[in-house]
Amino acid sequence: MPDTHMPNLKFGIGQPVPRQEDPVLLQGQGRYTDDLARPGQAYAVMVRSPHAHGVIRGIDTTVAATMPGVLGVYTAADMAGYGPMGCALPLKNADGSPIRNTARPPLAADKVRFVGDPVAMVVAESRMAARDAAEAVALDIEVLEAVTEASTAAAAPALYDEIPGNCVLDFHFGDSVKVAEAFAAAAHVTKLDIRNSRIVVCSMEPRSAIGEWADGRWTLHVGSQGVFGLRNQMAGIMGVAPKEFRVLTGNVGGSFGMKASAYPEYAPLLHASRALGRPVKWTDDRSGAFLSDQHGRDHEVTAELALDAAGKFLAVRLTAFANMGAYLSTVGPLPGSGNFVKNVQSNFATPLIEVNSRCMLTNTTPIGPYRGAGRPEGNYFMERLIQTAAMEMGRDANELRRINHIPTAAMPYKAASGSTYDGGEFTALLDEALEAGDFAGFPARRAEAAARGKLRGIGVGNFLECTAPPSKEQGELRFGKDGLVTIITGTLDYGQGHWSSFAQVLVTYLGVPFDSIRLMQGDSDLLVAGGGTGGSKSMMASGAAIIEASALVVEKGRPLAAEALEAAVVDIEFHDGQFAIAGTDRSIGIMELAAKHPGALDVQHVFDEAPQAYPNGCHVCEIEVDPETGIAEVVAYTTVNDFGVVVNPLLVAGQAQGGIAQGIGQALYERVAYTDEGQPITGTFQDYCLPRADNLPDIGFASRPVPATTNPLGAKGCGEAGCAGSMPAVMNALCDALGVAHIDMPATPEVIWRALQGR
Repeated sequence: MPDTHMPNLKFGIGQPVPRQEDPVLLQGQGRYTDDLARPGQAYAVMVRSPHAHGVIRGIDTTVAATMPGVLGVYTAADMAGYGPMGCALPLKNADGSPIRNTARPPLAADKVRFVGDPVAMVVAESRMAARDAAEAVALDIEVLEAVTEASTAAAAPALYDEIPGNCVLDFHFGDSVKVAEAFAAAAHVTKLDIRNSRIVVCSMEPRSAIGEWADGRWTLHVGSQGVFGLRNQMAGIMGVAPKEFRVLTGNVGGSFGMKASAYPEYAPLLHASRALGRPVKWTDDRSGAFLSDQHGRDHEVTAELALDAAGKFLAVRLTAFANMGAYLSTVGPLPGSGNFVKNVQSNFATPLIEVNSRCMLTNTTPIGPYRGAGRPEGNYFMERLIQTAAMEMGRDANELRRINHIPTAAMPYKAASGSTYDGGEFTALLDEALEAGDFAGFPARRAEAAARGKLRGIGVGNFLECTAPPSKEQGELRFGKDGLVTIITGTLDYGQGHWSSFAQVLVTYLGVPFDSIRLMQGDSDLLVAGGGTGGSKSMMASGAAIIEASALVVEKGRPLAAEALEAAVVDIEFHDGQFAIAGTDRSIGIMELAAKHPGALDVQHVFDEAPQAYPNGCHVCEIEVDPETGIAEVVAYTTVNDFGVVVNPLLVAGQAQGGIAQGIGQALYERVAYTDEGQPITGTFQDYCLPRADNLPDIGFASRPVPATTNPLGAKGCGEAGCAGSMPAVMNALCDALGVAHIDMPATPEVIWRALQGR
């Protein structure tokens, strides 16, 4: 844990320091991929399939190739020799056999498998010339029957001859016999069919990339979540050693998991660059992003909870269909399999867990990680079960939560999921949230709403999520001749505010001036390790790397300080950014010492790894529904959270609010819809509804931290927790307002109106 006597408390750990990035971004001085213009660059436009499923009989590029400004038209025939993309996880079926992977080529070769599948790329002197030529590419596709729902995919035509029944993974976790016995012995069983709707990520910045070939190396300029891992993935696709590939990422306008891995467009860009001898740039438009960016969620789940007569949980069971889309993304099956297991238990002492998931291929956009990636879902299923069980049993839902909470005295707690929780005060946190949200005063507010003709409901989202385990992470520190200290890390900021928060850690442990710290994070050539940003692990990984690197700087500085102060090394102490002779007032500052010895204090360090952490909290939401129109409005929202040591409460509150907004969006507004033929009918912002500022209330935020014991900083991660609490809180509140056991997301006005008529 940090030394509480460290200097510069204004900029140390725990202070609400504004983001260093904001002045640049707010003045329009950010550098996103589409802002780049490489010397002599050409422009690419993708040709995408208009059909969800079909056999490619021919691609006629003759006309397109002769149009003004066109430099080249590329199809799968030009991409021979480049490696395919697929799932990178060594997952196993229930019978022990490996997952049936899909080998996705950069451009579709034999079949198209979803609307938007790239089949060709046109490169021209200008983007408009490339767009015109792309429209002239003639596709001869024999249309096949399509399937869009995972639950019906087994009976549909196979997307791949080698994957019968369209099932890539038949996942199982748990002891089926013991779980069945627990359900048979239960005094009460609650069962719900739950749809976790498909989401478009809708990042503010569409995907963009520039491929370059020069001096025998590939360079890819691209928005990403971490350049080190993407470099290794792209080097594998291009068939070269990692040292022959470079990834550069500048500012990134949002990702939420979607930009973490390689996409099929990148290899053709690189190929064309080498073929043409010039850089090739591609920037997607919003319509293309709706089709080709990995979607999130999309699960059909039967959730069951067994309880004894006292209301204690005996077992939870999930039986699910997880939609993978047309191809397996790098970690596509994880949310609907292993992350269900790790998160459905939440903070409750549930002795038995069983998860059966069938991960199915469909003729839809591939599924990838989306803010939480199975963690919000697991908590959502459990919270909906608890609320429904309370209604069915005539019990208080919060009391059910309390009697099933894992007690603080039981920590560390070995969960049935296999996780070991190192600490938490779950009941005290719940009670604090209920008080902060004035749960006791709700009946009066409900009565007042009723007098106005509105239905008012209150809901609780009591959650615990398992972060991704921190991977190896670089913590390099460089003291420049210009008086600046540079942190080099393999995580990557795409909106989180890493610069400020990482600088606060360095200020706390080394005492260097906050304004002298810079962050370098987007050049794979500078990295020897890096896990990227994802899974709410960045502060745990990079923060730990910075702490360990700081200790190495101090050790390197002691002999230099001893020489400068004419003292023995054993007599040198380090406090408050100063090397001092113990028991005297003689000292030298770390920045002065670095200036005297250029490069001598520089450190390149790799933090090994740490176990997962378990952020948790409780959201309290109130909703009002107009019964005449079915319109629901979130009118009050309060959260209390345990994120361990909070480095920057301002940024943490912002992360929570962002996740809450996305959870509200999924609960009430957002859903990808397809026709039976696989045509998306929510392909623009006119058809796909996002929450706006006036759809969101003021969000109360408070912390009740219990520091993690599994990483040097004591942090638990916070980036995705907002979704984990908001989805159940909003839907529990809505069900309470409507007086129904369950309603699926998104609860649009039409859905709510129909539910009211059915009631």
